[in-house]
Amino acid sequence: QVQLVESGGGLVQAGGSLRLSCAASGRISSFYTMGWFRQAPGKEREFVARIIWGGGRTYYADSVKGRFTISRDNAKNTVYLQMDSLKPEDTAVYYCSARGRVGLSEDPNQYDYWGQGTQVTVSS
Repeated sequence: QVQLVESGGGLVQAGGSLRLSCAASGRISSFYTMGWFRQAPGKEREFVARIIWGGGRTYYADSVKGRFTISRDNAKNTVYLQMDSLKPEDTAVYYCSARGRVGLSEDPNQYDYWGQGTQVTVSS
């Protein structure tokens, strides 16, 4: 049984920062990639960033590149998303996810496990 629990969301003014955390438990050894996605009201879930659990290689959506940083602490089984220079268009529910198969993807359908989501609201 795999569990992903996000925390760290909240309300922040434009230009501010937030750090999201995702604590993983269960068959973590099966993880290959962990990702962050977001979903705004009326929109599809979109890719934000991903990190290879073992090697640490990262990849970002163009919309967040240079502003967001994904990292992981293997000892704590936790993935982080540091979000700086936040914009109102970053407002969404942010989801942590894990892919248990080898391969890299930005498609949410290719991820096997999901957290419950945490709300991020950026005011203008």
